[in-house]
Amino acid sequence: MGADLKDRLKWEALDEGAKELMRCDLHVHSWYSGPADLPVLKHIGRECYSEPAAVYEQAIRRGMDLVTLTDHDSIEGALAIASRPNTFVSEEVTVLLAGGRQLHVNVFDIDEARHEAIQARRRDPEALFAYLAEERIPASVNHLFSALTGRRALADLRLPLGRLPLIEALNGSMPEHHNEHARRVGRAAGMAPVGGSDSHSLAGVGRAYTTVAGARSKAEFLEGLRRGLTVPSGRSGSYARLTAEAARVFAAAYRDAAREAWAGIQAGPFVVSLALLPLLPALPIVTAWIYAHETRFGNRRFRAFQQAFGWPPEPPAAAFGLGPRGLASPARTLGPA
Repeated sequence: MGADLKDRLKWEALDEGAKELMRCDLHVHSWYSGPADLPVLKHIGRECYSEPAAVYEQAIRRGMDLVTLTDHDSIEGALAIASRPNTFVSEEVTVLLAGGRQLHVNVFDIDEARHEAIQARRRDPEALFAYLAEERIPASVNHLFSALTGRRALADLRLPLGRLPLIEALNGSMPEHHNEHARRVGRAAGMAPVGGSDSHSLAGVGRAYTTVAGARSKAEFLEGLRRGLTVPSGRSGSYARLTAEAARVFAAAYRDAAREAWAGIQAGPFVVSLALLPLLPALPIVTAWIYAHETRFGNRRFRAFQQAFGWPPEPPAAAFGLGPRGLASPARTLGPA
């Protein structure tokens, strides 16, 4: 039986019994993601200004059944809401490669001891991937074809494929082409697709998320995650959403800098923010360039990947769908519970 037919039968069977499902935004940030690492913004602010409790409340309002935070190399935000119902602890790990290159990997359902073990291995991807597999920790490689999220060589793109069980195939902040490329590469590598908003402000929380059909509890959702029974849902990013997100983060940065200057904590970021204030009307032009560059870069990298490694093949036009069945993959699982 072909893989495509197996996928179709699997999702038809799930649909039969999936009167219930659970939703979780598997990529969302809070204040604890730390200082910004983007041009200009890194001089005045942070990655995100959302308080963990506010993210939790927004996710629930948006219809999420479970809530987690994936801050950069930190579980402080996730621990801050860990006492609330229907939460689990996660983080986005910056995997450090030679020459300053990096991959971003979300790890889910961890605790403080596992966080420490993961951070100790993030400079050694082989050791990290082996540890995640041994501990049955669900993990996804994120925004693989993005120019904004760190330098990486073509060989780096291949490194997590088939080594991690999950791939982010619907990032709510990335162009649709990025997500399409990730879906195709993940499917060829036998990785289950997941989705998340990658939101750095409250407005974007829950705009993209992951569902597990038939799950009725946190334990069942997480087991579905481990077994690759996942369907990403929601929307990809767009120029309008990028511009709005950037404006919200800049506004939060200005407010925070003004507050710190008024309180006598530090004046430097506020001085820089004031100097940049006349440039704010140009923000839509800047984000238009960023969005166009991201789209072109992702397309070029995907074509280069295909040429270098000979896969994934071009799909038949009629078979290439973007609905839940089109997203399903013959996923590798993390073994028995």
